[in-house]
Order: sequence, then structure tokens, then C-alpha cells
Amino acid sequence: QVQLVESGGGLVQAGGSLRLSCTASGFTLSTYTMNWFRQAPGKEREFVASIRSSGRTYYVDSVKGRFTASRDNTKNTVYLQMNSLKSEDTAVYYCAAGLGIGQVNYWGQGTQVTVSS
Repeated sequence: QVQLVESGGGLVQAGGSLRLSCTASGFTLSTYTMNWFRQAPGKEREFVASIRSSGRTYYVDSVKGRFTASRDNTKNTVYLQMNSLKSEDTAVYYCAAGLGIGQVNYWGQGTQVTVSS
């Protein structure tokens, strides 16, 4: 059974940091582009970051310099390190496996990140 499970969300003060993890089961994520999306209350889901199988990363402008995507293929896990968090980063964060940037074959269930100002 294909599954992506996120963890690491929570409540943090503005300026703080969180690291999200996304672990795959039922498939090997090393050959996939792993994408991170988020959905804030009342807003559409938006692309945040992507890491290719090569390790090359891409970020939406609003998180560049603050967020870092990484992957550990030995653990079948990807990470999103989020620093200097702002209240506007509050959202449910989803990881997704796909064949390209922003493309999705599999979704995770999401993890809530709340940044208090």
C-alpha cells in the first residue's frame, strides 16, 4: 500500500523553526520528485518547494532563503526545514511524490503548522 506520512508540524512562535518529515512506504521515493504544498484556511493549496531525485531544489519566492528541502533516500524520507517562520506560513503542509516539479502521483495526509505572532 502506497503511503506518505508527514510529521513534525506544530505550534511555533514567529521567527522560530520547524522541520517537517515525510516518510514513504509501499514505494521507493528516490526516483520521484518530492514536492511540498501548503493550504492555509480559506485559500487554495499552493506549491512551496520541490526536490528532484538529483537533489536539486526549487522554492516559491515567499520561502526562498528560509525553507530548505532535503532527502535521505536510505530512510525513504524527505524533509522540509523551515526557519524564520512567519504568521503567513500557517497552513496544513502536504508532501507529495510526482514525476516533476509540482506534479503529484501520491499525496500525504498533511501536517498542521501554526505560527503565532
